[in-house]
Order: sequence, then structure tokens, then C-alpha cells
Amino acid sequence: MVEPVSELDHPEAGANRGELRETAIAVSRLRKQYGTKTALHELSLTVYRGEVFGFLGPNGAGKTTAVKLITGLARPTSGEGTVLGRPLGDRAARGRLGYLPELFRFQDWLTAAELLDVHGRLAGMPTSQRRIRAAELLDLVGLADRSRDRVGSFSKGMQQRVGLAVALLARPELVILDEPTSALDPIGRRDVRGIIQRLKSEGVTVFLNSHLLSEVELVCDRVAFVNQGQVVSEGLIEDLVSDRLELQVRVDQLTLGLLTELRKRWRVVEHAADRVRLAVDRADDAGEVARVVLGHGACLLELSPQRSSLEELFLELVEGGPHGGLDVRPADAAGGDSQ
Repeated sequence: MVEPVSELDHPEAGANRGELRETAIAVSRLRKQYGTKTALHELSLTVYRGEVFGFLGPNGAGKTTAVKLITGLARPTSGEGTVLGRPLGDRAARGRLGYLPELFRFQDWLTAAELLDVHGRLAGMPTSQRRIRAAELLDLVGLADRSRDRVGSFSKGMQQRVGLAVALLARPELVILDEPTSALDPIGRRDVRGIIQRLKSEGVTVFLNSHLLSEVELVCDRVAFVNQGQVVSEGLIEDLVSDRLELQVRVDQLTLGLLTELRKRWRVVEHAADRVRLAVDRADDAGEVARVVLGHGACLLELSPQRSSLEELFLELVEGGPHGGLDVRPADAAGGDSQ
């Protein structure tokens, strides 16, 4: 069995150094085979109680398979793990987690209030508690005035909102959200961010799988990048991106000769007709970059340090084409429908 992990073994996981932190999810060498196809290859992962954890990867990386194993919807071919201190698939542990899958379908003939009542009964909640909790959650997700409307009349964004209410109904200790904002507009995504931050303040662990990395960057404490069924990088967001120093260089004209010279000395992240972004090792490289630019007779219009984004780190890690199946639009620019 996987033993609870101490923060002494992973000091980056918490703010208070030396504090022992209990794990919400701890899996080791999880493997899932479907016939001859390997969907998950020896996945090892630790999520601590009370944190918001981002689980990131391109399409086909094994994220959905991993979530199925964590929630007990599938059994691993090999490997082991615990969820809330209990073995994977344990019935008691499953009763203490809430889950919003990416693809879901509710009984469309039920009203929003009736849907929550059904799920409350399945969770063993008393009648009076179900009604109070349902009203509270429908208000939280912005559907208080639609509680008597049938779910079948809801837009996709509204169905995603009611799905989030279902996931939170039984006051779970661990909430697993799979693309919770994919159908929401910027207002809806802001509301979900607020709900996630509220859950964290209440000590609830949130496991978030999302393609909107700008959203992840706003709410998550730690993230893991998974590719081809394995974790390729894991840690605090600020630690993962702070070591990546880049310089934004803008000139009157970026000639081929200048670009070639810059490429010889530094890695070119991206470039356009009048600008280039370079990955450098030290801040002191800025002076050398300026000398190279001026040496080629170009007029230096801008030379500024840039913070590398989670999206750029992801693309570099997975190397899955230009975007690896990822939605790299800003969080408030991707389309959606929260109404």
C-alpha cells in the first residue's frame, strides 16, 4: 500500500517547512492496459490535502484514464494507490469525493432541484438537509432562479453549473473537476474560480484537469504535466516558471542575419518581423543581446525580461505539435456559454 507522504520528503508542497501534510491522493506506478494498448504507464503522483492541484496534459496523455482509476471507475492493471487514506476503489472513500466529469448526461426531465434531490438521496442525505443544501448550491452556481426548470432546457454552460452543484452536494473532502469551465463564458469561469478558492479556504482538496492553462495558473497551487501516460514534471507553479528567464527584444527590423546570430547563442522561443523572444540563462545576458543587436546595425527599441507562462512550459515539455491539443487562448478569450 502507498504510505502517506510527508512534506519533509516533498518540501515544495507546503508553505510551512517541516510540517507533516496528509495526502488526499497518493499513487505509485499505476498502469492501465486495454488489450495491447497502454493508456497509462507507471503514473506516480501525490496530491496533498487542502491544495488545488492541476493535472495537465495533451489529448491522449492518459488524464481521463488516471481520473477513472482515482475515482474507482476502473481498476489498474498494476500499481497501487490511496485516496483519502483508503485503497483505490474503496467504497467509503468514494463516498467522500465529488466528481464532475467532462462528459456527463443528466436526466433531462428532472428540474435542477429534483436532480440535486435525487443525488442527495443516493448519497444518503436526510430530506431536510437535501433541500437546504440544494438551495444553497443552486444559488452558489448562479441557478437559484432556475431551480424549477427542467435540466433538458438548460444550455451546456448551465448544465455544467448544475453538474458542479451535484459534485459539491454531499460536502466532499476531495473534489475532482474534469474541464469544469469548458462550456462557460468569462463570467462563468470567474464564478468557478471563486468557488474553487472558497473550497480551498474550507480545507477541501481540488483536483483540476483543464486545457485552459491560464485558468490553472490563476487557481492552482501545484501542477503535474503528464505525457504518454507518465508525469514529466511536477511542482509549485511559481517554481516551475521562475527558473525560466526570457528576454523580449524589439528592433526596427529583424533581419535574417541578426536572427541567425541570436540563434547561435540563445534559444529563440518565438519571433516576428520586428521582435524576438529569447530563452537566456542569466539576466546579465541582456547586455550581450544588446551588443549583438547593435552590432548588426539594428535599432534596439525594447529589451525587457519576460515571465515564462505555464502554457509555454507545457508545450516545451510535451512537444506535441504547435499546441499539443491544448487550448492556449487566454482564460477570458476562449468561447463558451454560461447562460
